[in-house]
Amino acid sequence: MKIRIKFTKHGALKFIGHLDVMRYFQKAIRRSGIDVAYSTGFSPHQIMSFAAPLGVGLTSDGEYFDLEVHSVTSSEDMKKRLNDTMADGIEILSVLALPEKCKNAMASVAAAGYEISFREGHEPKFSIAEAIGHFLDRDQVLYIKKTQKNEITLDLKQSVYKIGLTNDNRIFLLVDASSAGNIKPIMVMEALYREYDEIPGDFDFCIHRTETYLRDEDGTLKPLDSIGQAI
Repeated sequence: MKIRIKFTKHGALKFIGHLDVMRYFQKAIRRSGIDVAYSTGFSPHQIMSFAAPLGVGLTSDGEYFDLEVHSVTSSEDMKKRLNDTMADGIEILSVLALPEKCKNAMASVAAAGYEISFREGHEPKFSIAEAIGHFLDRDQVLYIKKTQKNEITLDLKQSVYKIGLTNDNRIFLLVDASSAGNIKPIMVMEALYREYDEIPGDFDFCIHRTETYLRDEDGTLKPLDSIGQAI
């Protein structure tokens, strides 16, 4: 049986990288007593699949991973047992049983939502509302993405599904987060700043992931926990 676990990541733990988060959960699952399934072979490991890895320094209310288990108690019991082992900054929000033949968390990711706020004293000199307006008015917003082997030119207008400002002047984004697209918020911010021949600083803003989405059969984006049911 596979279960999908949703969790948050806040506070100092935002500086913990993805591999360390995986190791952290492997230990927490053992301590919680959940009847987790292990792979076979010379070096057995817990069978789990994380959704889109969160960048170091980002916080989130919409992180997911799938876990294969031999047996279950109830969603509330497993959530409590896991939360009892959690450090400050990570909270388990839900535990759901997945239907058979469901795509794993990593393969399911289609998009991610973010909110971006500026650190005090690091606001841009230009109007961010105006910059967003320029972005929306353009037919193309080309961005050169550098990889270890080459450079890829992307059109951000095709991969940024929504962009705007909240009432308290935070930027909200809905972007392609699939393996083929994988648009990072910093890429969009760099494109906004480029309109004014500026480059954002490494510590100018805080980035928060609000949710991670899958694409339904009809093309609708839905949170990863829209699939599955409470046990």
